[in-house]
Amino acid sequence: SLPAKLINGGIAGLIGVTCVFPIDLAKTRLQNQQNGQRMYTSMSDCLIKTIRSEGYFGMYRGAAVNLTLVTPEKAIKLAANDFFRHHLSKDGKKLTLLREMLAGCGAGTCQVIVTTPMEMLKIQLQDAGRIAAQKKLMAAQAQLSSSSVVGAAEPAVETRTTATQITRELLRSKGITGLYKGLGATLLRDVPFSIVYFPLFANLNKLGQKDPNIKAPFYVSFLSGCVAGSTAAVAVNPCDVIKTRLQSLQRGVNEDTYSGILDCTKKIWQKEGPMAFLKGAYCRALVIAPLFGIAQVVYFIGIAEFLLDMLPKHRA
Repeated sequence: SLPAKLINGGIAGLIGVTCVFPIDLAKTRLQNQQNGQRMYTSMSDCLIKTIRSEGYFGMYRGAAVNLTLVTPEKAIKLAANDFFRHHLSKDGKKLTLLREMLAGCGAGTCQVIVTTPMEMLKIQLQDAGRIAAQKKLMAAQAQLSSSSVVGAAEPAVETRTTATQITRELLRSKGITGLYKGLGATLLRDVPFSIVYFPLFANLNKLGQKDPNIKAPFYVSFLSGCVAGSTAAVAVNPCDVIKTRLQSLQRGVNEDTYSGILDCTKKIWQKEGPMAFLKGAYCRALVIAPLFGIAQVVYFIGIAEFLLDMLPKHRA
């Protein structure tokens, strides 16, 4: 049933995000740093420096936004894919690869309603620590070089903002469109992702089914979700880099600003080289693999069906 699908998708998203959020934070910071202003050399370096400067919970900056909105986002994504698959297979025949891709395309298009504002807010909170650390480092260097000067300025203290404050400011200054900055880039990432992910997962999962009428074992669904998720994530990583750059409202010192997808692509290619489009790719693969592996296990086990079935018995 639709309520069960929505609940399953929400539970899957909550569990998955909680497990992999620190890696996602590292991905955002690695993707946003530009040549000449590199704060981190790798995912592990980023996480270690984040813990040192911001504490353990610094790795979860922006997690509240993700945990709040991931339930509708994952619910829409998984339920929409099932909806389109169902209506594209009304004749009772097995879905062709093209129809599986169309179903994935529909799911990816539907989810951006929630994904775009969620990513927009999350990126501001995740990247704030990087920008603050960069400013402190430059202030400390300036103070060191002018140590002979009396009354040298102290490094600036970071003022932490919340998702609510960012939302209010965007709505006040730009209206609802402010929360949907980078919508085109989000579509450019999520639609191809779903086109690759859902057909690949479905076909990998079928390999573990001994009987077409019986669900595959949970470990098959988990591994299928991991492989399909990481493959799709790496495939669309260039689009994710562009989306992350476009949605960042604050920039580090001497970092470029962008007017749109083409401008962003051109500047990254010219100033940072083609390999810049793969920044954070392994982080993204590490995030998406367990996230979708866990999501598919929860979704296919059908926790919601069990809970919904228990309600009448409990009332009785």
